[in-house]
Amino acid sequence: MLRDSSRSHFCTFLLILAAALALAYPARGDDEKLTWSDQEQPIAGQLRGLRKLPDDVRAQTTQQLALQIRELPATPGKLRLAFGLASLSTEGDFGHDTLQEVADTLALALRERPQPVGKNGKPNPMYLELASLVRYESVRGSLDSPQFAAAMAKLEADDSKRQKADFTLTDLQGRKWTLKDLHGKVVLLNFWATWCPPCRKEMPDLESLYLRFKEQDLVILAISDEDAAKVNPFLAERSITYPVLLDPGRKVNELFQIEGIPRTFVYDRDGKLVAQSIDMRTQKQFLEMLAKAGIH
Repeated sequence: MLRDSSRSHFCTFLLILAAALALAYPARGDDEKLTWSDQEQPIAGQLRGLRKLPDDVRAQTTQQLALQIRELPATPGKLRLAFGLASLSTEGDFGHDTLQEVADTLALALRERPQPVGKNGKPNPMYLELASLVRYESVRGSLDSPQFAAAMAKLEADDSKRQKADFTLTDLQGRKWTLKDLHGKVVLLNFWATWCPPCRKEMPDLESLYLRFKEQDLVILAISDEDAAKVNPFLAERSITYPVLLDPGRKVNELFQIEGIPRTFVYDRDGKLVAQSIDMRTQKQFLEMLAKAGIH
């Protein structure tokens, strides 16, 4: 998942560079750069190149890396590698077994080196990452840690807010959309941005699903926090017919606690939040989400 910590977006090159640098710096924001051991250095290099691999190779490589990281000595580098791998492991469908190995590796690394509380008293991002895998990707995982319990509680509270959420936004054609007015339809909300490569990768699948199921009352609303001057030229080069809504003030992004994109939420015809993703999804994964709302 690509993290979004400010209203201004960097180009893809800078995002990839930032992701690479993140592997070398502790999650708590220390200025001291990690020095990889001889065992850790090649694993860090493979992580930086993971997005370039074909999906089938990437799945196998991800699982192998999880096992390799698990065997490392309990160093700050091991924990950072486990966290970095977990952050990349949900960008598509790499299989439940792969995600389980990733979660087991991150849990082990956190047991070996418990981390301090995050900024403003929030759970450390590493515990939130593990909690997200457990809650949203159906993997097994637990830690005898107050921070892990706090992370799970935060995710539950965030979902409760999303269940109650309502908003009105305007699409690029000037039509206003209000979430609660769509009661009786299946609604898929997709938070995205033009600069986000995983977002761009899943757009053709969303378009295909929209054309296939719109007669079954499927509504897809894509929400970007950019302005029309950025979004219109981007869409002009693509065949996207589902509504694209603008949230330049990020009020709806903040309402849904969006800290990384793409994120997708599915509401059933009764307005119940029945499925969500924490990263890019494949068409197969989108179909599984829609099935929970009664669309097959």
